Amino acid sequence: MKVTIVDIGPQEEEELILKCRCLDDELVNIINRLKQGGTKLTVYKDGKIFFVEPAEIFYFESVDQKVFAYCESEVFLVRSKLYELLGELPGWMFVRVSKSVILNVNKIKSLAPAFGGRYEALLKNGEKIIISRQYVSSLKEVLGV
Repeated sequence: MKVTIVDIGPQEEEELILKCRCLDDELVNIINRLKQGGTKLTVYKDGKIFFVEPAEIFYFESVDQKVFAYCESEVFLVRSKLYELLGELPGWMFVRVSKSVILNVNKIKSLAPAFGGRYEALLKNGEKIIISRQYVSSLKEVLGV
């Protein structure tokens, strides 16, 4: 795939032109990434409503029928189910890694094999997340490993 970037003058409007023979899955993913770029999630904490960029979220976890969004130092309540979040979030950034966790792959510092075919992800904030063996292949696919 060829990428061309052209500088424009201050009077010109930014424009993206996509030339393709057919619209395959890779191009659809690229288009979806661009469309979802400025979307903020509505989250809750202490009776207040907050708006958080998906890129700020390290992972989502479902605990006792509630879903929480874990940021670097704060935890928020999310009123969506995990499967609903997977449909709303950029698929190139978030991947399901267990029945109860969706992980932001951009927040992974390192991956290490664990027992039983599972992996352990060390996040940039020092937390560790276990990747279930049935989700390891989808994580590797998103990471391109």
